[in-house]
Amino acid sequence: MNTRPIPSTREALPVVGCGTWLGFDVAPGSAEYQRLPGVIDALFAAGGSVLDSSPMYGRSEAVTGDLLAASHQRARAFLATKVWTSGRDAGIAQMEQSFQRLRTERIDLMQVHNLLDWRVHLKTMRRMKEAGRIRHLGVTHYTSSAYAELEAVLRAEPLDFVQLNYSVMDRAAEQRLLPLALERRVAVLANLPLASGSALRAVASRPLPEVAGELACTSWAQLLLKFVVSHPAVTCAIPGTSRPEHMADNAAAGIGPLADDAQRERIARAYAA
Repeated sequence: MNTRPIPSTREALPVVGCGTWLGFDVAPGSAEYQRLPGVIDALFAAGGSVLDSSPMYGRSEAVTGDLLAASHQRARAFLATKVWTSGRDAGIAQMEQSFQRLRTERIDLMQVHNLLDWRVHLKTMRRMKEAGRIRHLGVTHYTSSAYAELEAVLRAEPLDFVQLNYSVMDRAAEQRLLPLALERRVAVLANLPLASGSALRAVASRPLPEVAGELACTSWAQLLLKFVVSHPAVTCAIPGTSRPEHMADNAAAGIGPLADDAQRERIARAYAA
């Protein structure tokens, strides 16, 4: 899989990962749970590593930790999670709970979920980073209505990562936030890169455009993800799934040539047609 460097550390990060919202919030022993080891295997088999979770996502953190422990594959994962509460003590308690649920002594990326009490949590996270308990820190949001505040935080704070919504269906981040991330040397995790499936449903019955062949894409999911990960500011896209076959298809978007600016616009036009 193609990789992009994390600007603050130059560590190479594979460009397609997996979000765990909804898909990993399942009961152990359920039919849905039984599919998830295959999702992890498909991600790693393609060369991916990023698994993104949050205490907001129900069982997802614990399920992710259990799956990695059972498969003895923790070393292959770049584990990202979040803090989603108010207050210093509550934030510390929640982050400690994340370490326990994820069954790890070190978290690769800790993020302030939806900017909730970000000033307080970033101070705590900086101390944890200095102690070696977290490797990177950042902030997140999922809607363009928060972009003004997200921009202000990006300008004011030294961050390793910002996570935001970006897809061919929602390109608002291109206006200010993605250029700012490049300027500030902040890695970008793109959430909702398929617009929660809406982008795929809109083109499901259409044949693939010619540009798909140029980019070695054999499905619309691959093509729409290729659009996202080819933006020079995007470090990794994290589409969510609970199905191994979808994970394998998504991961294939990170393999082969990336799109240049002209090809990205051709993808956008084909999508909008």
